[in-house]
Amino acid sequence: MLLLFFGVWLIFNGTITAEIVGIGAVIVLLMFAFICRFMDYSLRQEISLYKKSIYLLHYILILGMEIVKANMAVIRLILSNREVVEPVMVCVHTNLKSNFCRVLLANSITLTPGTITVSLDGDECVVHCLDKSLSEGMEDSIFEKMLEKIERIGA
Repeated sequence: MLLLFFGVWLIFNGTITAEIVGIGAVIVLLMFAFICRFMDYSLRQEISLYKKSIYLLHYILILGMEIVKANMAVIRLILSNREVVEPVMVCVHTNLKSNFCRVLLANSITLTPGTITVSLDGDECVVHCLDKSLSEGMEDSIFEKMLEKIERIGA
């Protein structure tokens, strides 16, 4: 919240001078104190938010790399001499507790080419894979490990 408030202050002012930064810092601290006092927010939650943001950014970078790797695997599958593709449905059990992380996991699986999350029911994901080779390693995916770290930060 602090950085968001300060960023909005700088954007609305349009210039950066020592005077604007100083006044902005005072106003932002007063607003943050007001929010902490009357809206059940704390500095601990603020620090947790920043940590989660860093891990989510890292997660997005890993997701991008996994999308590229899955693209290459699907291209290899398409260009191979195999005439029969073996689609498979895989049931993946997840240990994630929050609905946000479960949905993020399901959407990340769907974003990677060759896989589609068919259903998400509680801690079970049903995933359709274009080929059996694309389903390997789905139980202990890097996505789930990173999302478990993000959940632990909030606890």
